[in-house]
Amino acid sequence: MFKAMIMLTRRDDLTHEQFAQWWLQEHAPMARELPNVRRILFNLVEQNPDAPCDGITELWFDSRVDFDAAYATEIGKKVAADSLAHLTSRVRLFVDEQSVA
Repeated sequence: MFKAMIMLTRRDDLTHEQFAQWWLQEHAPMARELPNVRRILFNLVEQNPDAPCDGITELWFDSRVDFDAAYATEIGKKVAADSLAHLTSRVRLFVDEQSVA
């Protein structure tokens, strides 16, 4: 299973509450439409001036090929454009998940 984690930092003109509203109520339904996505988890970072981001998305696909293919579709392009319109930073991390418990 392939996992991507995406660290999101809201635009400066959005409050934490506005970011949460957009991300969880508007963006999440679009993300659920990504082709072949197996699981999605949105982690809203508690409001903290020292936090490096406002949210972390976790996306699971069968492979990196499926991830890339999903974002190459029209819905994938729409999801990415919606993110970029609301963020000052989006950092994608591709991880090898290790369970220790």
